[in-house]
Amino acid sequence: MDYLELGQQIARLRKNKKLTQQALADYAGISRATLNALENGRVGDVGTRKLLKIIDLLGYEIRLREKSSFPTFEELRDG
Repeated sequence: MDYLELGQQIARLRKNKKLTQQALADYAGISRATLNALENGRVGDVGTRKLLKIIDLLGYEIRLREKSSFPTFEELRDG
């Protein structure tokens, strides 16, 4: 997953929760412009704490898994 895909996923989750960019940005302690840049893959470094807080506010968490040389079913389906 790259920054653009991550940003698009965050935007989808935010919209599903019926939150505006401004509301989520306020809750996360960042500017709306920063959140907009993240959602559009234009930000290079939001910072781990801020990113984790945004994801947490949306009701999700990040999990690490061992990298595989084979694509997952989801990657094949979505790819």
